[in-house]
Amino acid sequence: MTTSPDALFDVPAPVPPVARLLALAGEYTRHNDSADILGSSAPETGDHARSAELLATETNAAITSVSELRLFDHADLTAALVRLQQIAYLADAASRHELTTSRVLTSFAPDAVVGSAARIAAHMRRRRSGHAPEPDERLDAVEQTALHEIALGHVVSTSSQGRDYVHSAGARVLISTLRSLEESGLAERVPRSAPPAYVGGGPQTRIRLSPAGAIALATVIGGPPAGREAATAPAPAAAATKAVPRSR
Repeated sequence: MTTSPDALFDVPAPVPPVARLLALAGEYTRHNDSADILGSSAPETGDHARSAELLATETNAAITSVSELRLFDHADLTAALVRLQQIAYLADAASRHELTTSRVLTSFAPDAVVGSAARIAAHMRRRRSGHAPEPDERLDAVEQTALHEIALGHVVSTSSQGRDYVHSAGARVLISTLRSLEESGLAERVPRSAPPAYVGGGPQTRIRLSPAGAIALATVIGGPPAGREAATAPAPAAAATKAVPRSR
């Protein structure tokens, strides 16, 4: 938070575009989770349609925030922005369909948004645009992977007999890693917000990025894993020497 000298209240600091996209992916996951929990038999209240409409608006706003950076043109940047535009169109269409069809239209939005964020972040670093933040040195490779899986909407937790368990649809996330991220304020649990793991089961706990977690992941997403040393070029092979016959 920052305080304007002419204001009597705190003004939120602007969220970097890549972090904004990571937070947006989390909102798509929440939207999809709510549809899964409601199910096709739930009465239509209009809430889900309004949620999809808001997501379409926010996706377009995120696209604008990237465009305003005036980054150098590149095929990766173009592909990322076009993919985001497609997601915005699908979310807008989802707002005009019943729940089951609407859920299909936004199914892959979290993956697409995170993938686009990674491509944009990588483009910033490659071009040294000045918009790429310094990597968050608190994050090791394991924590980076965990945050990435959380951003994708892959991670849930459950409890059984007093023990916590973490389940991920992608790369493995350890409970110790999750607790470390929670202690650092980078991840948070939302109880009973994810669909059951099996028919008849209860809702699971969704693991989400906190606002600080989205900003931290934005500094490393699309870059090399932490602790990875640059490859050393092999030494040139010794030049072969041709034997010269000795004169007699």
